[in-house]
Amino acid sequence: MTDPRQHAPAAARNRDPILEVLRRLLPERGTVLEVASGSGEHAAHFATALPGVVFQPSDPDAARRASIDAWCEGIANVRPALALDATAGAWPAGPFDLLLCCNMIHIAPWAAAEGLVAGAGRVLSPNVEDRGGLLLLYGPFRRQGVPTAPGNEAFDADLRARNPEWGLRDLEAVDALARAAGFGAPEITEMPANNLCVAFALRRG
Repeated sequence: MTDPRQHAPAAARNRDPILEVLRRLLPERGTVLEVASGSGEHAAHFATALPGVVFQPSDPDAARRASIDAWCEGIANVRPALALDATAGAWPAGPFDLLLCCNMIHIAPWAAAEGLVAGAGRVLSPNVEDRGGLLLLYGPFRRQGVPTAPGNEAFDADLRARNPEWGLRDLEAVDALARAAGFGAPEITEMPANNLCVAFALRRG
C-alpha cells in the first residue's frame, strides 16, 4: 500500500521555533484552525507537543489532506483535515482561539490573503484570555525600513517568475488588511532563516 504521507523539508527546520511561539500565545486548553496545512507534519508535531489544544487542519488539495490525516493518525487532539480554500465563503463554524497559516500568502494570489484575513475575523473567538483570538502568520515578509535579506530577494524573484501574482508580501499591506477586518496591531517575532511570526489579535467588543 502506498504511503500517502508527503514530506516538506522546511517543516522539520521551522517546526520547533513556531511551536515556541504557539506555547507563548495559546491558552493551556484551546482550539486551533490551521489553514493550508500542507503535508500535515506541522499539525502532527504541534498537537503532540500541546495535548490540551485541539487542532483542525485544512487544505484545498485532496492529496495533501490524505497526507495530513496519515501524519496525524492516532493523535487524539487532531481532527480530520477539512477541504478549505481561503478565498471561499464557506468556513468551519468555530469559534477558534487561534488561526495558524504558515508559508501560504506569498505562494498564492493576494486574494488568498484577503480571504484568509476575512475568514479569520469570522471564525476566531474575541474572548480569549485578555486579548481575543489570534491570527498567526509565519513566513518571509518585506518591511518598510528593514533591508530584505538577499535570500528572500532571490526567493521573491523566483516566485514572481513562476506566477506574477505570487511574491513576498509587504507586512504593512497585511497589517492594513487585518486592521480593516477588526484586528489590532501586529506582534512580530523574529524567526530563523529571515522569517517572521506575525500575530494579530481580534479586537474585543
